[in-house]
Amino acid sequence: MSSRRSFLKQSGYLSLGFLGLNRLVHGNLRSTSGGYGPLVKDPNGIFDLPKGFSYKVISRVGNEMSDGLLVPGDPDGMAAFSARDGRVILVRNHELKANQLDVSPFGKENELLDQIDPSAFYDIADGKQPQIGGTTTIVYNPMTGKVEREFLSLTGTENNCAGGPTPWGSWITCEEATTRADTHFKFDHGYNFEVPATTDIKLADPIPLKDMGRFRHEAIAVEPKSGVIYQTEDTWDGLIYRFICNIPGKPAAGGRLQALVITGHEGWDTRNWAETGAQAFPHNKFFNVEWVDMDDVTSPKNDLRYRGNKMGAAVFARGEGIWYGNGEVYWACTNGGKIKMGQIFRYIPSPFEGTAREEEQPARLELFLESEDKEILKNADNLTVTSWGDLYIAEDSEAPCKLVGVTPEGECFDFAANNYNKSELAGVCFSPDEQIMFVNIQLTGLTLAISGPWDSRA
Repeated sequence: MSSRRSFLKQSGYLSLGFLGLNRLVHGNLRSTSGGYGPLVKDPNGIFDLPKGFSYKVISRVGNEMSDGLLVPGDPDGMAAFSARDGRVILVRNHELKANQLDVSPFGKENELLDQIDPSAFYDIADGKQPQIGGTTTIVYNPMTGKVEREFLSLTGTENNCAGGPTPWGSWITCEEATTRADTHFKFDHGYNFEVPATTDIKLADPIPLKDMGRFRHEAIAVEPKSGVIYQTEDTWDGLIYRFICNIPGKPAAGGRLQALVITGHEGWDTRNWAETGAQAFPHNKFFNVEWVDMDDVTSPKNDLRYRGNKMGAAVFARGEGIWYGNGEVYWACTNGGKIKMGQIFRYIPSPFEGTAREEEQPARLELFLESEDKEILKNADNLTVTSWGDLYIAEDSEAPCKLVGVTPEGECFDFAANNYNKSELAGVCFSPDEQIMFVNIQLTGLTLAISGPWDSRA
């Protein structure tokens, strides 16, 4: 960690910075020259970055991988993990459904399907056209700037949108789906699956984490001390959930699913939409939080959110990206706010998170960013948090989609922009040493590694 980053942490500057962020965004103020400076037009027509930064395309849809399969399309959520000798392991989602054969890992006519044992699929259906969502794994060498391995690491799942890293060295991938078993598919969908972050070329066991609930999952984040897993739900009227593992670090061993309730404001609609007539959810104010137990979590009727709301759970507008950093959890609500351009919530866990002692010092929730101008932020999706306090948000909206940064001083800035097509940006994350940013351009099926003077604002 650089001396600058150490100073920010030790001085408590991070918390002061995010108070500044609230003043900036809600005042519709914005810097066009902050952050790392203005963006420079990319002569290659892929991605605009500030001066001094550069990208490398490290993966492209349709290229052959190390396992003989093809790089799938629609890359989405992603996280980076440490490997031996400075290598980085990237585990990456692919938001694909069965009929997207033009970007399938098995080829446009399933000509490579027989390379995979049928037992390795979660849902291979009739054996002719399985679900093709899942994950791939990239082993990247920052010293050489080269991918050393790339392979399919989970298959047979549907519409894997985002997910999140765990502190025990795995990626939990989320199905943004609620498809039921029928004549086309053998199993229900709408579950999470765990994928080990490994350099070994192999497929993860496709075990649905059913106790984590069946709904339109988007992403997860883990509080490392307690092992509690937080989950977002990508619906207009979704909830925020958490999962308490029976055995910390082993979600496959089962556990307890709960939904977030704002103490004293049961069923609060946090979306701030005028048409709902609900009490506005204020900025810059913390509220205590409690959690209500959910039952029948495999939800055959896809009604978890309705049942949770009746028990007092708060409503959120399309919960998407979620990330743990600096002792806090941040999540994006893509269509929250008065103009439906996005909200970011900040959750501070209880010191007794997930235990019977939570009432002694409850967790707290704050709305600390709400876009009131799409020129500041439009439709926040995936996000990540750095150790030095910067927040990076990927947009999923009308073109051009950007990566928006927020500094500890509370200054919003454009860090990058896709000015060349209508694709959303996804999977923004940093290498473990925070010297490389990775991001996906979904529509064109590209994964980029971005390097540059990250400490230049010190």
